[in-house]
Amino acid sequence: MHELLNRSSATEYADLLDTATRMIASRFATVDQPFSGASREDLQRLVDSADLDAAGVGSTQAVTELDALFLEHAVWFHDPAYVAHLNCPVALPAVAAEAVLAAVNTSVDTYDQSTVGTLIERRLIDWTADRIGFAAGDGVFASGGTQSNLHAMLLAREWTLARHGGERASILPRMNILATASSHFSVDKAALLLGLSDDAVIAVPDDGEGRMDPSALAAALAAVREAGRIPMAVVATAGTTDRGVIDPIAGIADAADAHGVWLHVDAAYGCGLLVSPTRRHLIRGIDRARSVTVDFHKSFFQPVSSSAIIVRDAHDLAAGAWHADYLNPRENAEPNQVDKSLQTTRRFDALKLWTTIRALGADRIGELFDRVIDLAATVHDEIDRDPELELVGRSQLSTVLFRVTPDATDAATQDALVARVRRILFDSGRALVAKTVIDGRPTLKLTLLNPETTLDDVRRVLTLVKDAAATLAGLAPDLDLSLDRALVGTDASA
Repeated sequence: MHELLNRSSATEYADLLDTATRMIASRFATVDQPFSGASREDLQRLVDSADLDAAGVGSTQAVTELDALFLEHAVWFHDPAYVAHLNCPVALPAVAAEAVLAAVNTSVDTYDQSTVGTLIERRLIDWTADRIGFAAGDGVFASGGTQSNLHAMLLAREWTLARHGGERASILPRMNILATASSHFSVDKAALLLGLSDDAVIAVPDDGEGRMDPSALAAALAAVREAGRIPMAVVATAGTTDRGVIDPIAGIADAADAHGVWLHVDAAYGCGLLVSPTRRHLIRGIDRARSVTVDFHKSFFQPVSSSAIIVRDAHDLAAGAWHADYLNPRENAEPNQVDKSLQTTRRFDALKLWTTIRALGADRIGELFDRVIDLAATVHDEIDRDPELELVGRSQLSTVLFRVTPDATDAATQDALVARVRRILFDSGRALVAKTVIDGRPTLKLTLLNPETTLDDVRRVLTLVKDAAATLAGLAPDLDLSLDRALVGTDASA
């Protein structure tokens, strides 16, 4: 048995990978619900039963064990009853590329560790910048939207410091970031990590549906100036996590430009609009931002992780550069991306996107994203017509917010049902939905990111939701609460 992948273990590697892929393929062919429904206690016992201090069992057995340990109880994002979070089924060519990049183990921080890998990533950054409308843009791949947003706020901080004389001790406590209450929590986390004051992030009023009000932004920027503080950045969101709505970027850019403030667009969710054949107009004005976050592992159907920060002016990235003789010697003319990234060692995640675009084409990816948005719009109408359900606003992307209203129960009962319905569905493993809070009230949330999910699939999930709510509300005492039977709706007598 060989321990490492090398010339002498090439055949063993092929056999082991064949074992793993066949095992996974079998699961994909037979999985019929998004989660097994095993309890956390049972899963903990399963994990604890492995003796990690014992002698090794060999590669084949260790891989085979994963079938019962992990695959049996994994959460399957491709299953149509998984409609919870911003997780997508992944493009087939990207999965193949994932195997390639894991085996070669390229690190794309420096050219001498990656050669053509660096050039592939640079080409994809240029392609993304061009899609945004940045004629001379630049950027770098990152682990996810949280890191990309942190990186953007770091660049905005340094850019603002340079414009105000660079005296950190006196300027940092006066800096503000302006965003809405619907902006991603990573904006607040970035303010903390960057040493800004506890009240650095100012919530700009929205239009009542989660979208930033540009006139309110202009007033907030003026108020910041009048208070002797410094607006460091405005964050617009192209696809809020909770509501799936898009801030009016062009109007926000007008206000940011008028006050000379860095505009960042968090398009982690909505970046698929960059290749949409029908909805590109929803992000009109994105080319006026100074930085943009994109998460390809959301709306480009890539395996985690695959994100990037893109900047309009390539020189802005220099603010985060750090010199180390062994990595980026000053006389080196090769494209060392460690100068651009917050990370040092970095996976060659760009290869997955490259392979997907080459296999499917950008237009096809956009069509797949359009498909889930179209489905969400249809589901909105479906819920709106259902007397047992209450639609909570409409998304511009693929989010669906609703509450269940069995027998016209009061608001307090509706609110109490949200978490309990979600829990009972999760514990059964038959459907996974999410919950959030909108305007102070809990609500159920569907996030549709599977282009193969149909309206009938979603209807089945909604039936499970209504049956669970009816049971919990005591309206159907004849239903059995033992999970498997209580939640199968029309199959309850099977």
